[in-house]
Amino acid sequence: MRRLQVRNILLIALLSLLPLGLHAQVGEPRHNICIGFSAGMNMNRIGFDPTIKQQMHNGPTMGLVARFTSERYFKAYCALQLELNYALLGWRENILNANSEPLPDTYQRNQHYIQLPILARLAWGKETRGLMGYVLAGPQIGYCFKETTSQSNFTLNADGNPDRPNGMYVQYGMPIQHKFDYGITAGAGIELTTKAGHFLLEGRYYYGLSDIFRNSKKDTFSRSNNGTIIAKVTYLIDIKK
Repeated sequence: MRRLQVRNILLIALLSLLPLGLHAQVGEPRHNICIGFSAGMNMNRIGFDPTIKQQMHNGPTMGLVARFTSERYFKAYCALQLELNYALLGWRENILNANSEPLPDTYQRNQHYIQLPILARLAWGKETRGLMGYVLAGPQIGYCFKETTSQSNFTLNADGNPDRPNGMYVQYGMPIQHKFDYGITAGAGIELTTKAGHFLLEGRYYYGLSDIFRNSKKDTFSRSNNGTIIAKVTYLIDIKK
């Protein structure tokens, strides 16, 4: 059932992009192309079930951006935005013992991704000089090409295992099992257009529809998906107006 829901959500997101590729019937056509780069910060958690108590895992993101504006429909500027990003995701545990008391133990998993968001964008405001507000949304795919771990010595219980409130420590020895990641991202921002180019400030949220670990009935986790808050700045220049 969950896999069917995932496929339906992705299908709806992809279909929402189709109007951007069609010839405008009502709106004023545009043929603007911008390219540039972005940089920012990811704040990530893994949605584990059974639960693992976590703090935000912070890491950088940066990449290339291409934007194709196709039309002005009433007061909205419609565009398709493609990106190729590097992103550092993972999780950082907030470790307690079996009595739910804080421990000095630390554990952080760093997962390095290449990501490809495909975004529909609607903007309102000044087209040539001044401020615009915008929203954007669409599917995103990614691939984890590397992972690293940082940790302290663990406090052990009487059985010689890490002392944890729910006995969950199997994740420490588990490398990522599903390197391919996919989900939905959406956000909003402001754009300042000047003679020097376009300057954008933006916030997004990414919800992973895939899991980093196997999730069958015999596996430890039934869910282990990424959930990411993203803050970024972008600079674009016009190559076709």
